[in-house]
Amino acid sequence: MKKVLILLGFSLLTACSSVKNSQEKPFLWEGANVYFLLTDRFKNGDATNDLNFDRTEKAAVLRGFEGGDLRGIIQKIDDNYFSDLGINAIWMTPVVEQIHGATNEGTGNTYGFHGYWTKDWTELDPNFGTKNDLKELVEKAHKKGIRIVLDAVINHTGPVTEKDAVYPNSWVRTSPTCNYQNYENTTACTLVANLPDILTESNQPAELPQMLVEKWKKEGKYEAEMKSLEAFFARTGYPKAPKYYIMKWLADYVEEYGIDGYRVDTVKHTNEDVWKDFQQVCQGSFDIYKRKNPSKVLDNNLFFTVGEVYGYGISQKQDYNFGDKKVNYYQNGFKSLINFDFKGDANKPYEELFSNYSNLLHSDLNGKTVMNYLTSHDDGSPFDKDRKRTYEAGTKLLLAPGISQVYYGDETARTLTVAGADGDANLRSNMNWNDVENNSATQKLAKHYQKLGKFRANHPAVGAGVHQMISNQPYYFSRILTKGQFTDKVIIGLDVKEQLKEVNVAGVFAEGTQLRDFYSGASMSVINGKVSFSSNSPIILLEKIN
Repeated sequence: MKKVLILLGFSLLTACSSVKNSQEKPFLWEGANVYFLLTDRFKNGDATNDLNFDRTEKAAVLRGFEGGDLRGIIQKIDDNYFSDLGINAIWMTPVVEQIHGATNEGTGNTYGFHGYWTKDWTELDPNFGTKNDLKELVEKAHKKGIRIVLDAVINHTGPVTEKDAVYPNSWVRTSPTCNYQNYENTTACTLVANLPDILTESNQPAELPQMLVEKWKKEGKYEAEMKSLEAFFARTGYPKAPKYYIMKWLADYVEEYGIDGYRVDTVKHTNEDVWKDFQQVCQGSFDIYKRKNPSKVLDNNLFFTVGEVYGYGISQKQDYNFGDKKVNYYQNGFKSLINFDFKGDANKPYEELFSNYSNLLHSDLNGKTVMNYLTSHDDGSPFDKDRKRTYEAGTKLLLAPGISQVYYGDETARTLTVAGADGDANLRSNMNWNDVENNSATQKLAKHYQKLGKFRANHPAVGAGVHQMISNQPYYFSRILTKGQFTDKVIIGLDVKEQLKEVNVAGVFAEGTQLRDFYSGASMSVINGKVSFSSNSPIILLEKIN
């Protein structure tokens, strides 16, 4: 039956080619500019949903719900905040219903504001908004060419609290705690104490947890949910094992709202075959959505998955090493993996960084990609923790080969050190909208991100093309992408101190071609294989004027 899902996907992709005319500029995940935000910390667009489920216990600093929601994200889509940054995909933390109680893992009383402590995968947490909000968000983003990537958690449920019972032992294990010494004690264990681990290695059928049955009956949705589950298992042929229930529930958001991808949490903590099945389930739902909504189909891309294999880096190519076992997650459902190497590699000179990444992405990782980041929600050693290298960070991130992941507030130097906060709470401060509106230094940095981000979005060659150095002093390089009938070429200069810029463009742009420097706005013609123009900026972004 799984083969049927794959064939359905292939036939639908073929059909979709007639739905949309071939675009002059394709959207390529390999060159995407992704904005990653914590839903609860980005913007409060609806203050009426700030308190639910009597979550009134005092939380530690930045460990309770702060009010951010889907409505706030919608407002910023409407305001063109993301479009102005050249963002063409938004990844947000999970929005499904979280545990109702709080727990202390050693860093203070904490609620599930971050979205990774699921209670019910079939419902959105009212603190984040409603399913109508999600529908509106996806539709408005798509109209502006922005893809939506949600966050999938299959590895674990939320912690057990006085308000949140443990899932039955046919669904989860509550011990042992992982010690991360080998494959087995990274996968068949709980990440931390009191974080029940889904039995993702099991194919044994399990009854629906009684607490969900009772919950759904109170909500008046039990019959509809059961009917939908029966249809899913009949269609796919999967056993009624816990992992397949969860895959189905997560794929419902694909089929219902047309989300474009999932970032997958805690990938290395389950058996790898889980993710191959998950991608197929999501692809089947993506195909169904496209068939039912032909006018809303953006392109022929497959459903996108990017995995968080904690500690994976591009230097490992396709294999992650557990010590006693190597696993290729790219062969198990993933187009991309988050690149934990980048924050260290960003300390290298431009050419060493760029040429190495281009070589790897067009050889060992050809057809795959990585998602580069410098700051994230759970990496306590970001590239620029004190926000003293903000321009360098933006330049290296947005011009590096691969996917760029801008973490909310990278573009505004949002603080990563908060008085009284402990651990990763520092990384999750509220978005600094007051600085965006009133601080000239913040606005100047944001403008830098906007120029580089728009150039990246306009030119898939930046992230997905082949890198070639043109000269070392001053430093210029080209990126060239050929995809079917589409060709994209750019030339970029960095740290160019002279006001008069003279660039050899022979072999990239033909004689007489009209070019523009996107950073300064200057225009010029190619004469004798060169262009010359005046600019005070040390950054040059040359593109052909169409």
